[in-house]
Amino acid sequence: MKKVLLGILFLVMAVFLPHSIRAEVNVSIGFSLPAPAYYGGPPEVIAMPYTNNVYVVPDHDFEMFFWNGWWWRPWEGRWYRSRYYNRGWGYYDNVPSFYYDVDPYWRDYYRDRHWSGHRWNYERIPHQRLQSNWQQWQSKQYWQRNKANGVENYQPRPQRQIEELRSQRQEQYRQRPEVQRYQQQVQEQQRQPQSPRQQQIQEQPQQRQPQSPRNRQQIEEQQRQPQVQEQQRQIEPQQRQPQSPRNRQQIEEQQRQPQVQEQQRQTQQRQPRAREQQQQVQEPERQPQAEAQRQQQVREQKRQPQAVKHPKQQEPSPEEQELQNRDRQNRGESHRQ
Repeated sequence: MKKVLLGILFLVMAVFLPHSIRAEVNVSIGFSLPAPAYYGGPPEVIAMPYTNNVYVVPDHDFEMFFWNGWWWRPWEGRWYRSRYYNRGWGYYDNVPSFYYDVDPYWRDYYRDRHWSGHRWNYERIPHQRLQSNWQQWQSKQYWQRNKANGVENYQPRPQRQIEELRSQRQEQYRQRPEVQRYQQQVQEQQRQPQSPRQQQIQEQPQQRQPQSPRNRQQIEEQQRQPQVQEQQRQIEPQQRQPQSPRNRQQIEEQQRQPQVQEQQRQTQQRQPRAREQQQQVQEPERQPQAEAQRQQQVREQKRQPQAVKHPKQQEPSPEEQELQNRDRQNRGESHRQ
């Protein structure tokens, strides 16, 4: 009889309740989903100061955040997220990394319009504007750079102070009664053997149809984003540590190398041009010098005495040779006498 009544009650709820409430059914293993939230329309949000693009719904008595394209909601020590503000909640087996940046007294600051002693002129952001611009705001760090979060005299906190606050809030979160109860439930469930029904529920995701490569890649990127941001927070303090003079000198030399190489390349390109210009300048200077040297050689040649050219002696004819021989003989005989 009780089963029949429960079945009838379930059918009535399925017919008359809104779709946003019907979608919140228990799909987790051993844990129920958050209680349905009733909205008069899409909720407005405000940007939380000193956070990494975290938005909060200020008009509810429970906490509800928007971060990195997801709506986030803690409930009974557990966390749930959805792509929609009013349906599709799924169990998230961790505390989102942004939550430790949220000041636990933000409601008091919101009510008093003061943030840690500074005037807070926050801006209420409609749902449609949030969905259209949150990615652009996140990539350009809109709320941090433009001081658009409305806190007067806003100054970013040092990284060391941020890490200390995150550690304190993490410890405070663990001490919450609902969180401790949830941890006890998890430990008890781990000790108990699983029932056939629970095993069947765990095997159902493996039997689903394979996802397309594009959807699988998007899901993996979304799952990696909190880890990447956490790694960036751990790397930033190391990058901000003071460097030794030797390391600083090496870094400066490495940074100057491209400039030195560019200057050398420009110098090499200018050298042929400089040689051409120098040759062009020296060419007119060489012409008068060459002309003067030529004239000097002409003048020196004129000063030298010219050699006397003797006419070529003609050889004597046979008759003349005979006469000459007779003369020589007569002269020889005269000498003997």
